[in-house]
Amino acid sequence: MRVSIVGAGMTSVAEHWSRSLRELAAEAGKAALADAGLSTADALYVGNAYGATFNHQTQLGSLIADEMQLKGIEAFSCEAGEASGGVALRCGYLAVASGMVRTALVIGVEKATDIVGPARVSARSVSLDADMEGINGATPTAMAGMVMRRYMDEYGVDLGSFEGFSINAHRNGAVNPLAMYRNRMREGAFVKAPMIADPVSLFDGAPDGDGAAAIVLTRSDVAEDLAPQPVRILSSAVKTDRFMLQDREDPLWLEAVADSASTALANADIAREEVDLLEIHDAFTILTALSLEAMGYSERGRGWSWAQSGGAKIARDAELPLSTFGGHKSRGNPAGASGIYQAVEAVLQLRGGAGANQAPGAKTALIQNMAGLGSTVVTHILRG
Repeated sequence: MRVSIVGAGMTSVAEHWSRSLRELAAEAGKAALADAGLSTADALYVGNAYGATFNHQTQLGSLIADEMQLKGIEAFSCEAGEASGGVALRCGYLAVASGMVRTALVIGVEKATDIVGPARVSARSVSLDADMEGINGATPTAMAGMVMRRYMDEYGVDLGSFEGFSINAHRNGAVNPLAMYRNRMREGAFVKAPMIADPVSLFDGAPDGDGAAAIVLTRSDVAEDLAPQPVRILSSAVKTDRFMLQDREDPLWLEAVADSASTALANADIAREEVDLLEIHDAFTILTALSLEAMGYSERGRGWSWAQSGGAKIARDAELPLSTFGGHKSRGNPAGASGIYQAVEAVLQLRGGAGANQAPGAKTALIQNMAGLGSTVVTHILRG
């Protein structure tokens, strides 16, 4: 059974000090239901990565359903690190496609500001291998730094070669009213930024943010009765790789990205060239470069070339629009909610309702949500 998105909503990504996780989730969920012209849904699936460590809260499905007064509905949460939003989307997609659920509400939510400083770094590191990585002080940023250094050394690339990815993200985020950081980035600032985990700098890694995004799914044969511009989910794919980098045959090849993208494209029966825009997991610029290589948009060791000339080839009106609302870097990184933000942003693009962030002529979008450095990857292909 075919599945379509008929409603979408999201909050700003920011430091919502005075708002709780449940309040953010309810705001986004109610906005998505209102967009679909509905007051309830048959099921609620929640994507969240760090509720247990950031907020000391689990059972988010029931908690958020109660906050939204969706009494008695099926509700539970999905966890796959920062891929939690994408996994929740797949869960909703499969539920509707199976015929067991008629209308599903999918919410991604994260509330990072309930915990600060070193405590947040520690709380985030639970997505690494606790016995081998976490216990030795590894962090996601440190792991990204090691991969980036290996890439730069192996392919003879300098740090400035990556800056166009961040410039493009901030160029798009500057006109997104819901983005966390709306400043533009000057050329040359990237390499001068303070280092976090050399060579990953302050202008490279995406900032943690609070936020929630939501979509409503239903069968495509009834979608047009609910929404004037439903967006079809052409395909959905989830793949995994060896959990730790040290166990991978090649740490510079994101196998789960390659597998999930090729599976999604094959199941949608479309070619890579038919994709009009990409929303990928750009939490670090090295992940952007490696993802473009794994998806076949670049040969090995050349993914960084898409960032040249200030990211001119990945601008909204260019060859391959990327991070059209600012991506993780400028919009902000709401961790387990990021996959649903990507879905909402793609829906707005495919409806032609993205405003100043609109990519001209966008008809087909590929959205890719990742946990860790490619240990879990979820790819969806959407068409307006």
